Amino acid sequence: MMTDFTGKTAVLTGAASGFGLECARIAARRGMTVVLADVQPDTLAAAEAEIQALGARTLTRRVDVSQPDAVAALAQEVAQTFGAPHFVFNNAGVGNGGLVWESSVADWQWVLGVNLWGVINGVHSFTPLMLDAARRDPDWRGHIVNTASMAGLLTPPNMGVYNVSKHAVVALTETLYQDLRLVTDQISASVLCPYFVPTGITRSERNRPADLPACEQTVSQRVGQAMSDKAVGSGKVTAAEVAHKVFEAIEHDQFYIFSHPKALGNVQSRMDAIVQHRNPPDPFEARPEIGEQLRQALRR
Repeated sequence: MMTDFTGKTAVLTGAASGFGLECARIAARRGMTVVLADVQPDTLAAAEAEIQALGARTLTRRVDVSQPDAVAALAQEVAQTFGAPHFVFNNAGVGNGGLVWESSVADWQWVLGVNLWGVINGVHSFTPLMLDAARRDPDWRGHIVNTASMAGLLTPPNMGVYNVSKHAVVALTETLYQDLRLVTDQISASVLCPYFVPTGITRSERNRPADLPACEQTVSQRVGQAMSDKAVGSGKVTAAEVAHKVFEAIEHDQFYIFSHPKALGNVQSRMDAIVQHRNPPDPFEARPEIGEQLRQALRR
């Protein structure tokens, strides 16, 4: 359990906005050295200036987390400069919607590259450094937080690629937690499962790599984008509030981090259907008008 953050090192991907930036702000205020990694250079530079103004020592790098060599190079530089990081936040993510069969191969490669491989690369590159530090110092403590989504515990329609990526992150992080328990009591892990929180994820296309171009949007993809924009934009829980939940989870060694605990009723319905061998429940049972609007839009 990690309770003292002063003088420790935090590594955050997707650090230039949303949950990454909010956690960087808290880390700086708690006296941590802050390593900021993001793919967007202009917002990354602004984040660096803000975190430095809070008095934190920083290291800022433009990193495409989907690239294993880039993440490995970041880990090596962090280790050489500050030693093993105490808090690793594998947080970078992108959004994508549409009927699952209408997603292109490039869509799958882009979303899984960032949302899943970004986490895999972070776990692969940083965990050994943390374990080595723990072996050398019995008082050393560390924590890894991976960003998934409530979409990693549910299967909402018209967003299949995103669902797949986030379910994989939940499974990866649950396994990471169990694997760490086998070998150490000094490092733990958590998974962040936010619901609709206003962040920059609905504008993910701005950072889509040129070698994975988007095709012309289908009707389902346009509808999915509009629904996501509305749901995320109207979210009442802020990214700053979620960031505080992340640090509380680290302090209390809490594995699941939820922005909207009331949404767990939908998770319970899904789990009940699995255990009772029933077909998947209607995801719009509580809001049938939304389901009807979506069906009408896609059946025209």
